[in-house]
Amino acid sequence: MSALPPTMKAMLLTGHGGLDKLVLSDVDTPRADKGEVVIKVGACGLNNTDINTRTAWYSKANDVALGDGAEDGFDATNDTDSTWGAGAIEFPLVQGADAVGKIVAVGEGVPETRIGERVMIDPWLLGHGDWLTPENSGYFGSELNGGFAEYTKIRSANAIPVNSALSDAELATFACAYTTAENLVQRTAPRPGESVVITGASGGVGSAAIQLCRLRGCRVIAVASASKADRLLGLGAAHVIDRDTGDLEGAIRAAANGPVDIALDVVGATVFMPLINALRQGGRYSTSGCISGQFARFDLRQLVYKDLQLTGATICPPGTMHRVVGMIESGALKPLLAATYSLADMHRAQQAFIAKAHTGNIVVIP
Repeated sequence: MSALPPTMKAMLLTGHGGLDKLVLSDVDTPRADKGEVVIKVGACGLNNTDINTRTAWYSKANDVALGDGAEDGFDATNDTDSTWGAGAIEFPLVQGADAVGKIVAVGEGVPETRIGERVMIDPWLLGHGDWLTPENSGYFGSELNGGFAEYTKIRSANAIPVNSALSDAELATFACAYTTAENLVQRTAPRPGESVVITGASGGVGSAAIQLCRLRGCRVIAVASASKADRLLGLGAAHVIDRDTGDLEGAIRAAANGPVDIALDVVGATVFMPLINALRQGGRYSTSGCISGQFARFDLRQLVYKDLQLTGATICPPGTMHRVVGMIESGALKPLLAATYSLADMHRAQQAFIAKAHTGNIVVIP
């Protein structure tokens, strides 16, 4: 067992609200319980979940689009349903799902040979039995303390060894975004040669989905800011549509030379019906987010008479993170590291994340 310092620096979320609720503090260094490992964190990615949880955006009392007031939190909240799974948060909380680092201590039942392993954390803490329920599928940095700290702990099975020349910061761009994107893609079962339109394509999930669809032999049409087109074309998109276009459906049909097979959406309200309208007969739509708004008008005739399939994608099936790590190790996936910030500079990191001027992922270094 490696010696651990008695205390460490951690960024604590002390309650729902603005950036002032994030406080850099000295706290007890975690100790491994039975079946757990302690990891010295090298880097940890920043994600929408961190913003959503801090501001209580998940609460059904909210009817405001993500980003409208996100720095200060929302006036209408219900603390009893303020997590992604409609549960309550226990404060203070260390957030951060995308932790990468080295195992420095192990608990009872974990071989000491694991000490020194470089690992990526699988953020989904799936239980036995019916894991497809929020009550049986916690999330690292939400239902338990995460990686915005010098050290963190997790059950041994969720610390996945990784053999890669990528830096810790580069590896910290993958876990949340790529497991989410892999689940999003899998829900539509894409086949080689099919056309896929992806909204929010410059963000972590969207840029991951581009790569994952290309690996499956699909033709990808990305929707993003025009200023980010070159980078998305470099990832494998066949065409990039300016997200501010006045006729999104028409632009999609023009790029695809007709209707598309699949729509993968993280934007929501403003693009929902244009995406649905652009799908072919028997087309598939899947969503893992709604950053432009959680409410959308829906012409049910499109669902009924076009035989469409609509799915949500949140809880990732077992094995998803192992599959992502395998693709990283083989070099099939490229990291998109937008910027790094120190743990003490978390406020600026979240402000940059909310501004959405970046492509890829923002990472925090303890």
